[in-house]
Amino acid sequence: MDVQIVIDCHGPRALGAFWITALGYVEEPPRPPFGSWDEAMDAWGIGPDGDRDPAYAIVDPAGRGPRIFFQKVPEAKTVKNRLHLDVRFSAERGIAPSDRAAKLAAAREHAATLVEAGATVLTEVDDEREGAWVVLADPEGNEFCVT
Repeated sequence: MDVQIVIDCHGPRALGAFWITALGYVEEPPRPPFGSWDEAMDAWGIGPDGDRDPAYAIVDPAGRGPRIFFQKVPEAKTVKNRLHLDVRFSAERGIAPSDRAAKLAAAREHAATLVEAGATVLTEVDDEREGAWVVLADPEGNEFCVT
């Protein structure tokens, strides 16, 4: 058994591209015999004037993380997420778990990259008991944390 994360959105490809930047993931390639998604959509009868952005998937190139699937929905996001993603990378950068200042600095650095890609910073947390992280919203308003 494995886990797939599904995100409802208005623009699957655009939101997927943002999360590729956030997570270091790659676009999931189409299944054979198709060499590209455009080729697959042509074969499925979805012409250039059709909805060529109904869904999009990204995967961890190392095969460790879950597949993330973006599906187009008509309704807008209206309230705070009941579930959110934490982008955790400070341990991979050799930062000690107890070094809040270094963790927050690393989170701010990555958050700045994500703001350039379309995210919005919502708040920062630097708490002696809880730790340090930055709360952001992706381009469609879904909250997530960088820690």
